[in-house]
Amino acid sequence: MKITIVGAGAVGASCAEYIAIKNFASEVVILDIKEGFAEGKAMDLMQTASLNGFDTKIVGVTNDYSKTAGSDVVVITSGVPRKPGMTREQLIGINAGIVKSVSSNLIEQSPEAIMIVVSNPMDTMTYLVHKTSGLPKNRIIGMGGALDSARFKYRLAEALGAPISDVDGMVIGGHSDVGMVPLTRMATRNSIPVSKFISEERLDQVMEATKVGGGTLTKLLGTSAWYAPGAAVSGLVQAIVCDQKKIFPCSTLLEGEYGLNDICIGVPVVLGRKGIEEIVQLDLTDAENEHMNRSAEGVRKTNGLLEL
Repeated sequence: MKITIVGAGAVGASCAEYIAIKNFASEVVILDIKEGFAEGKAMDLMQTASLNGFDTKIVGVTNDYSKTAGSDVVVITSGVPRKPGMTREQLIGINAGIVKSVSSNLIEQSPEAIMIVVSNPMDTMTYLVHKTSGLPKNRIIGMGGALDSARFKYRLAEALGAPISDVDGMVIGGHSDVGMVPLTRMATRNSIPVSKFISEERLDQVMEATKVGGGTLTKLLGTSAWYAPGAAVSGLVQAIVCDQKKIFPCSTLLEGEYGLNDICIGVPVVLGRKGIEEIVQLDLTDAENEHMNRSAEGVRKTNGLLEL
């Protein structure tokens, strides 16, 4: 299986590293517009192969999309990362043009590929690919919910004082500081509702910390995070390539599900070799539905800034 990652920055390189270490792909191509940058990242990663015990071939190329031909999965991480004080939405003017061009070039070389969008604002960039690429909806996936859920589980484990392997939870809605919908009601510790262990007030704190998880890291790091986004992408890619039928919350085009139409937003989906194989409909409470609808309003507002 061949995987292409566009963007050799910290997120793209992290995606390549985690995919290679899991050893399920035969080849990972990293592409970047900066001369020699992807080649250097690929060489550095390949020099870890004997140490980390993987046989995946990692290749770096400078803006040569012909080298991506025949990819099974393509990942778009390219674009301007967030800086402290910036919202994901403020990136739209620059990143929309980049994502549109990149997706077109990738599809020309790999018309059967499944596309994972990471570039921010992620829900709107996923929607842009739907509107401009001609790909079927099952083959266009926005990564955000998988990352947001990982951050939610981290905060839950922290609040519980529990090992993170004991904790499960999900975030749906938009991939933005105000749009996320952490489903605290459904979160569990070893199948037991977390509300049995911590107070509603503490759960609210977990929810708020999850929503600003990306912004918190941007303030600390001076740029967007990369380890967890890379790990989230690798999980999605593995579920697709290995036909695992795993459920992840991902941004997908809704056509009536959750009462929403013509919008890409995070909901649980089954991922397998065809990409999104099923959208899972959750029974949300009135409060959760209200939160989801507010989130959708925010995504639609950002979508309105696109020049399609």
